[in-house]
Amino acid sequence: MLHLLQKPLEAAQPSRRSFLKISAGAVGGLVLAMNLPRAAQAAAGDGELIQPFVHIRPDNTVVVLSKHLDKGQGTATGLATLVADELDAAREQVSAEFAPSNPQVYANTLFGVQGTGGSTAMANSFMQYRQAGAAAKAMIVAAAAKDWGVPAGEISVANGVVSHASGKSATLGELAGLAAAEDVPAEPTLKTPDQWVYIGKSFPRVDVKNKTVGAPNTYTMDFQPDGLLVATVARAPRFGGKVKSFDATEAKKVPGVVNVLQIPNGVAVIATSTWPAIKGRELLEVEWDDSAAETRSSDVMMAELKEMTTKPGLNVRDDGDIDAALEASARVIEEDFDFPFLAHGAMEPLDVAISFDGESAELWLGSQIQTIDHNVAATVLGIPFEKVKINTLWAGGSFGRRAQADAHPVVEATTLAQAMRADGMDAAPVKIVWTREDDMAGGYYRPMSAHKVKVGLDENNNVTAFKYTIAAKSIIKGTPFEQMLMKDGVDHNMTEGAHDTTYAFPMMNMDQAFQETQVPVLWWRSVGHTHTAYVMETMIDRLAKEAGKDPVAYRLEMLKDDPRKVAVLKLAAEKAGWDTPPAEGRHRGVAVHKSFGSYVAEVVEISFRDDDTVKVEKVVAAVDCGTPINPDNIVAQVEGGIGYGLGAILRNQVTLADGVVEETNFDTYEPIRMSDMPEIEVHIVASNEAPTGIGEPGTPPIGPAVANAIAAAKGNWVTSLPLAKNGLV
Repeated sequence: MLHLLQKPLEAAQPSRRSFLKISAGAVGGLVLAMNLPRAAQAAAGDGELIQPFVHIRPDNTVVVLSKHLDKGQGTATGLATLVADELDAAREQVSAEFAPSNPQVYANTLFGVQGTGGSTAMANSFMQYRQAGAAAKAMIVAAAAKDWGVPAGEISVANGVVSHASGKSATLGELAGLAAAEDVPAEPTLKTPDQWVYIGKSFPRVDVKNKTVGAPNTYTMDFQPDGLLVATVARAPRFGGKVKSFDATEAKKVPGVVNVLQIPNGVAVIATSTWPAIKGRELLEVEWDDSAAETRSSDVMMAELKEMTTKPGLNVRDDGDIDAALEASARVIEEDFDFPFLAHGAMEPLDVAISFDGESAELWLGSQIQTIDHNVAATVLGIPFEKVKINTLWAGGSFGRRAQADAHPVVEATTLAQAMRADGMDAAPVKIVWTREDDMAGGYYRPMSAHKVKVGLDENNNVTAFKYTIAAKSIIKGTPFEQMLMKDGVDHNMTEGAHDTTYAFPMMNMDQAFQETQVPVLWWRSVGHTHTAYVMETMIDRLAKEAGKDPVAYRLEMLKDDPRKVAVLKLAAEKAGWDTPPAEGRHRGVAVHKSFGSYVAEVVEISFRDDDTVKVEKVVAAVDCGTPINPDNIVAQVEGGIGYGLGAILRNQVTLADGVVEETNFDTYEPIRMSDMPEIEVHIVASNEAPTGIGEPGTPPIGPAVANAIAAAKGNWVTSLPLAKNGLV
C-alpha cells in the first residue's frame, strides 16, 4: 500500500490552528454556513450546520465526510467515531459519505495531497476530525444558550440531545440551523481520554447496512445510471506490447456491442452491458507488436536478481567497513532469499465510470488518491481542474492496487471518452470494467525480489557484522513520487523494516539494486515490510539458534532499546503460553515487527498433516498502534492482515512464461481458504500515544512466524516462497 513518508507519524498531527485555517478556506462547492449571517441562513431554509468534515441536518442526522477512501478497512467508521465522540452524538444518527476531491481542504496531512494509504488514515485525521466534532458541538451549545437565555456552561450534550436543568432540550438537528450562524470557536475544547464515550471502546460500522442490502451505487461495479455503456479493453498480453492491427468484424456482430475503438492502451469494445462487451472482446482479432515488450520468464528474471545481489549495489545503510568486519569474524553464515511477484487480488477488480460532454467530466470510482486521479483526468481531457468532478465510491478491497502513481485506470477511461467523442458517438456515461483476468494478468504487482544476507559471528556466536543486499524493481523510480521519496537514488520503500532495524547489531550495511523490466509494480499491503520482515525475523531466529538461546529471549536481549517492540513481544509470548511446551504435534514460531508506526508480535502454532504439509493452527498477536480508536476494527484489521499474508506465504505467486502471466484467476492464484484460516487472538496494548496505522502491520510478521515454527519442527528455514514451492502446502 502507499507508503509515502519516512518520518514518524506522530510528528505530523495537524495543529488546531492549521485545522481552523483549513475550515476557513473551504472551497470546491462547500459552503461554510457558520459564516453566514443568521438571517441569511434562515432565508436559505436549509437549517443545516455545514462544516468541511461534518454536516448536521434538520432531520437530526449527522453526516461525517470521509476524506479517505474506505475499501473495507473501516476508515469511514473510524472518522465517524472521532466526530461522534466529540460531538456527543448518538451512534444511530451518524453516517458517513465521501468528501469531494479537493486537496485544499481534504489533503492527507502526511502526503500533502488527498489520498489514502500507508495506514495513515487515522494517524493524520485523529486531531482533525475530533476538532471538527468539538467545534460543531461548541457552536450548537452557543446557539442553544442564546435561544434559551441560559449560560452555555449550564448546557450539556449527551447521546445527541442538548439539555438544560430548566427542562429545555433539543436535538442536534433542531439546533443545527441556529448553530450555523455562530462563529467557529478559535479553541474548541477537546475531551480528555477519560471523557471518551466511543473512542477506545466500540462503534458500529457505518457501511454495514448498504453493503448488506446491496444498495445501488455503493461500489463502482454496481454503478448503473440510465444510459450507461460498458467497455472492456483488449490489452497486450505482454507488458510493453502495442496494437499493430485489429479486426472487429465479428465483435461488432454481438448483440449489444455498439462500437469498437482503439485507444492508447489497447482496443475497447463498447456495449450496452458487461456481458456483450466481454463476448465482443473475445471475438476481436488483434495483432500485437511485442518489439518493446518484456518477453522473459520470471525464472530468468529471478536469476538476474540473484546475480545482482552478489555485486555491490547502491548503499542504503553504512556503519563501516563491513567486509573487514566479516573477515575478522570467527565465522560467517550466509543465506539467500527470494520472493515472487504477488497480485493484489482485490475482490472488486478495477472499474471507472466517466461522463464527458467535451467541456466537463464527472468520474465515479473507488479513488484512493483523488488528487492524482483528478489532475490526470483534467490533463488528459484538456479541460480545467474545476471542470472535473471525482465521485469517490466504496471499493471492494485494494491492498495497494488502487494507489497508482500513474492513475492508469483514469487514463484509460478518459482516453476512451475522448475516442468516443472523436468517433461521433453521443455523449453517454461509460464504465470500463477490468475482469478478474484483466487485473490478474495485466499487473500491477508486488515486485519479485532477491536477498542475500551475510552475518559475522564471534567465537561466542555473538553478531559482529550484518550485511544485507536486496535486488528488485523499484516501485518509486520513474514515477511522479521519485523526486519526493528517493534521496540520492535510494528507494527506502524497498528496504524499510531492515535498514532501520532496532536489533542491536554492532555493524550493519545494506545495499539495494534495481531491476529494469516492463512489468509494472506497485505497493502491496505493507510494501517492503512483506519481504524484509521475513528475512530479518527468520535470520534472527537462526542467530538465536546459533547462540543456543530461546527465540523470544534472544529477541528481548537484542531489542533492549526498543521498549514498545519489547512490550508487544512479551505480551504475545505471555498470551500464547510461550514458556510452556506446545501440545504434542504442535510447533511454535514467533516474529515481531514494526511497520507504519505500529508494533506487532505474532506467535504461531502449526501442525503437520499426514502428507507432511503445514497447517497453521493458531496465531496469537499483540498490537501497539497507539491510542486504539476502535478496538473491534483493530482486531478485524489484524485478523485480515494475518489471513491476507498467510495466503501469500502458503501459495501465492505470479509467474511469467515468455513474458505472459500464467495465473489469471483465483483457481491458479488461490486466496486463503476457510480451511486454512487459523484461530486468531488479538491483544491490544493500552496506550495514550498518537494513533498509528493498523491496515497493514498485521501482515509482515505472519510469514516469518510460520517459517520459524517450521524450522522449530524441521530444523531449517524456508528461504524461497511460497511454501507450496517447497512441498509444504
